[in-house]
Amino acid sequence: MVWKSTFVIILILHLISLTGGQRINPDVMLGLSFPPARPSVNNLKAACLYGSGRPRYPASFPSSSYAYARRAGKAVNRLESWLGQCCYGRLARGAAQILCCAEQAWETALAHFCIEEYSTKTLAHECCEKKGKERWNCFERQAPNPSYKPLSGYIAPIIKPDRIFTWKPNAC
Repeated sequence: MVWKSTFVIILILHLISLTGGQRINPDVMLGLSFPPARPSVNNLKAACLYGSGRPRYPASFPSSSYAYARRAGKAVNRLESWLGQCCYGRLARGAAQILCCAEQAWETALAHFCIEEYSTKTLAHECCEKKGKERWNCFERQAPNPSYKPLSGYIAPIIKPDRIFTWKPNAC
């Protein structure tokens, strides 16, 4: 099963590179990585080590019909950048602090996504309609890559987040 999804992802990314990104439905591509998985003891090592091997989403989606994909892509890009700060940015020290930082980054990225979802005239993502732990559990259940596995042969472009993440170590 994993090899099939990896093959599909590689095929999609290859087609995107050949077509300039305009002929592939971004919603299909995002279905492979959104929502991102909640960081945990079980996936933290992979979340930190394989960040450059997971998809990023440049702002080259078609200007119409893909507003949701742009918002979801921004959430993935933010989280991946912020995970790098938690894992290697000297924000946190030790596995427990890195996990706390990563969890806060995950919740913050998805909270911004939900804020952006509600700023449109379309229906918000079903998880955004929930509150508190129910929201986070909903996103966690829908994560297509809960183990943070990288795509074989893929190297992510560097995309800077549009927002700054501030870790609150006292909230751990």
